[in-house]
Amino acid sequence: MKGLLLGGFAAIGTGSGAMLALHAGAGLDPMYSVISEYAWASVGWLLPTSLTLFAVGAALVAAALRRAGAGPWVVGLLVAWGICMFLIGAFPTDKPGVPLSLSGGIHRYAAFGAFLVMPVAGLLVARARVRYARQVKVLCGVALSALLVVVVPYVVQMCGLPFAGVGVPAGLTQRVVVVTEVAVLALIAMSLLDSRTRNRAGVRLKTS
Repeated sequence: MKGLLLGGFAAIGTGSGAMLALHAGAGLDPMYSVISEYAWASVGWLLPTSLTLFAVGAALVAAALRRAGAGPWVVGLLVAWGICMFLIGAFPTDKPGVPLSLSGGIHRYAAFGAFLVMPVAGLLVARARVRYARQVKVLCGVALSALLVVVVPYVVQMCGLPFAGVGVPAGLTQRVVVVTEVAVLALIAMSLLDSRTRNRAGVRLKTS
């Protein structure tokens, strides 16, 4: 199990490094440019690289949870998050002004799925009172709150209603969601390093 967790940390850390390098080299405004737009930058190849590494990290942490005795719900949610991360990277979004394509649609809905399932997985793990449970709860709450700020304007516009809210920096709120969810994944992995936490997580998550 320790090997799985170390591999997970390596993938998460390398993926985070690739994401930082992407932001440093793209030259876009992170406050208002969403992460998907970075795919069209000169260093855009770092985006699918980073997301694929996050997907690998999620798969390894899910495997470690499974070995710890966690039930299929938590394991499945982490696997689903990893699959969504891979799809986001494999199917780039459309360029501004272009009608929604199949690739853009897969990208959009995979992103929504990823943003939604990680907080649910984190809250399930936190219920087991594992180590870092409080921090995981806080991060999940922040992620869900930021997700609402990201999604509500889109839903309102899709319904054909005017949106009179204050201009929200979409880039900033999206990054809050991504950073908090990657942090939740890392904390879940860290909680499994302690043998007592592993045993407690296995029992509690299996019966949740």
